[in-house]
Formats: sequence, structure tokens, C-alpha cells
Amino acid sequence: MARPKKHPPELRERAVPMVAEARGKHAERSTIQAATDLPGAGTAETVPRWGRQSEIDTRTRAGVASEESAELQRLRRKNAEPGRDNATLKAASAFFAAGIDRPHR
Repeated sequence: MARPKKHPPELRERAVPMVAEARGKHAERSTIQAATDLPGAGTAETVPRWGRQSEIDTRTRAGVASEESAELQRLRRKNAEPGRDNATLKAASAFFAAGIDRPHR
């Protein structure tokens, strides 16, 4: 089950352009940190992380885009399902096989 998002999407939509603008001016880290002063922004690293991820998503920075990451996560979960199913079936067959071999009292 997905955990609920801590920050409303509107906050992220406002903060990411502020970080991009601050980075565009070759600003110091303190200017970028000013964007984190938005109410409800969380830790000091949250807003700059959003800015970096936005750059990755728009292909201006190297990294795995959000959509690709979500797809990889979905595929990994899907690939793990047969392994769990096989383990359950193996345990069930061993349980029933052990019951056949036991003498009844």
C-alpha cells in the first residue's frame, strides 16, 4: 500500500520553480534554502531534492526519471509475485506430504 504524501502537490508546484530560478542565477545555497522557508516544506533538504528530481524528469540532469522509477518498481513487484506463490505452494505440498507419511493413532 502506498504511503500518503506528506506535502500537498500545490506546495511542490510553487517550490520547484523557485529553486530552478535560484539555481539559474548561480545563487549560493543560502538562496536555494530560502525556498525551503515555505510553510509546510518540511526539512531543509526537501525542496532542493524536489528541484533536483524536476531537473532529472526534464532530462537536464542525469538520473532515473520519476516515471521510469515507478515503472521499475512496478515490474520488480510483478516479478516477485511468482516467487512468493511458488514458495507458498512448496510449503503447502510439504505440509500435506508430511501428513500422509505419519501413522494415525
